Amino acid sequence: MTLPPGQWVVDGFPRFGAALDQPPPRVPPGSAIEVVGLAGDEGAVTADELAGLPRVELEADFHCVSGWTALGLRWEGVRLADVLGPRLGSGAERPAYVVLEGHDGYRAVLALEDALGEDVLLADRLGGEPLTPEHGAPLRVVSPQQYGFVSVKHLRRIELHATEPRLRYHPVASVDRGLRLVKPHRRARVWREERHRYVPAWVVRRVYRLVVPRLAPRVAPGRAGVDRLGADR
Repeated sequence: MTLPPGQWVVDGFPRFGAALDQPPPRVPPGSAIEVVGLAGDEGAVTADELAGLPRVELEADFHCVSGWTALGLRWEGVRLADVLGPRLGSGAERPAYVVLEGHDGYRAVLALEDALGEDVLLADRLGGEPLTPEHGAPLRVVSPQQYGFVSVKHLRRIELHATEPRLRYHPVASVDRGLRLVKPHRRARVWREERHRYVPAWVVRRVYRLVVPRLAPRVAPGRAGVDRLGADR
C-alpha cells in the first residue's frame, strides 16, 4: 500500500469538523442548497434536481491535512460537476473559483478545475448507509485527490467567483486567525503535499503529529480510529 507523503493510516473514520465539542448542526429536511452566481444572482439546487442527476458510487481514501488517512471509504452521491455545469458561463464569463459553505459555518475555496473533477461528489451515503450527521448529513463534498479541509460538510451554499475571494474560513475566530497565518493551499492536492500556502509541508507534519493525538478524546467517541490517532505518532 502506498500513501501520499506524510500520511499515516487510522482504523475507522474519525469525526473531525468545525466544532468538535458541539453536536452536528440541525439541517431542516429537504433544504435546498443556495447558489450565488458571478453577478450575484441567486438560485438554488433543490432536492428534486439532485434526484434527477446520475448517481455515482465511489470507493476512495480520505486524507486529512493533519496527517491521518482513512482507507477504502464507499461514498454515493452525485458529481459536483453535474450540479455546477448548468450554472457555468463560457469564456470570460466563466468563474475561476467555487466557495462551499456548510450549515456549521465552515467554508472552503476550490479552484474550478478541481471542483469539476470526475471523482468530486456531493455525497449523501457512506458505507452503504445514509450519511450520518457526524459525517456531514444531509449532503457533503467529497474530493479524494485533495485534503479533507475542502470536503465541506452539511452543504448549504455554493458561490461562484471570477477571482479568489477573501473570506472567513472557520466559524471559530481563534481557528480562523490561525488559518489566515498559514493559509490553506489553493489546490490542496494530497500527492503533491499541498497542505498550506506559507509553511513548508515538512514543518506542519511535525506540528500535526504532536497536536492531533491530543484531540483524540474529542473526536467521535467510541470509534476505533480515534484510539489509533495517539498510537501512530
